[in-house]
Amino acid sequence: MTQKVQHQKMQHKKVQAKRVQGNSAKGGVAKVGSLNHRFLASSNVSDVKRQRRANGSVKPFAGDRRFIGIWLVVVAGAIAIIVVIALMNTSTGAGSSSGGSSANISYKVASPGPGRLAPSVDLRSTNGGEFNLASQHGKTVLLYFQEGVTCSPCWVQLQDIQHAMARFHKAGINEVVTITTNSLSDLRQMASDYSITLPILSDPSFSVSHAYNANQYGMMGTSADGHTFILVGPNGHIRWRADYGGPPHYTMFVPVGTLLQDMHGALHRADSLMNGTTRTNSTATRSTQGINA
Repeated sequence: MTQKVQHQKMQHKKVQAKRVQGNSAKGGVAKVGSLNHRFLASSNVSDVKRQRRANGSVKPFAGDRRFIGIWLVVVAGAIAIIVVIALMNTSTGAGSSSGGSSANISYKVASPGPGRLAPSVDLRSTNGGEFNLASQHGKTVLLYFQEGVTCSPCWVQLQDIQHAMARFHKAGINEVVTITTNSLSDLRQMASDYSITLPILSDPSFSVSHAYNANQYGMMGTSADGHTFILVGPNGHIRWRADYGGPPHYTMFVPVGTLLQDMHGALHRADSLMNGTTRTNSTATRSTQGINA
C-alpha cells in the first residue's frame, strides 16, 4: 500500500513538472495558477491595444481627453488672470488728474475742483450742534465724503485718519470732517461703534452731496456718496480734490500715506504751474516795459 501511494505521488510530480515546462515555453513564466494566467492574459491584451493604437484603429481613452480639456481650461484661466492684473497695474482712471502712489489706487477730479469756491456746508454733527464751513475761514479743512453706515472700509478709513491726525496737522490741515447721507442717529451709533471723535456730518437731503457732486463716484450709483476728499483752503477755495470711489476699482479705503502723497503731489504740481505762470507774466511785463521805454 505504501509503495502504491509513493508511486502516485511520483506520477503527480511528473505531471506538475510537465505543466511548468509547458507554461514556461508559452509565456516565459515559471509559475502556475490563476495569477499567472491573468498576467499572461493582461500582457497579451496590452500588446494588442498598443498594436491597434499604433495602427490608428483605437482612439485615446475619453478620460485622457477630459484631462487635456481641464488642463487647457486651467492654463487659459491663469493667462486671463495675468492679463487682468497687468491691465489693473497699468490703468489710471479716465479724466484723472493724478494717479495714486499705488498702481491700483487712482482717482478722478470732479467739479467743483481746484480753484473753485467751495459750496457752503451747514450740517448737523455727531459732536453736537452744526458744522459751518464758512465759520472755518482762515483754516484748511479736509472734507471726506463717504458711503456711510453700510461701508465698513469707510469707517476704518476714518479711524486711520483719526489715528494719524498729527500727520495731517503737520501737512497744514486744521480740521477733518466726514459727510454721509445717513441719519444723525445712525451716525452717532457708528461713531460709538468705531470710537470716532472727529465730526461726522449728516446730509440726508443730499443738499451738500449734490453741491459737490460727491454721489457720482461710488458703488451705490447716485444713492450714496462715494469716496471723495476735498481740501478747502483758508480763503474758502478748493485746493485739491480726489474722487477715489468710481470705476474701475471703486476704492473705499486709501492708506493715509497714499492719501497725503496724492495730495502733496497735486499741490506741488499746482504750485509749480502757478510759479511758472507768474514768472512768464513777470518776464512779459519786463519785456513790455523795455519796449515802451
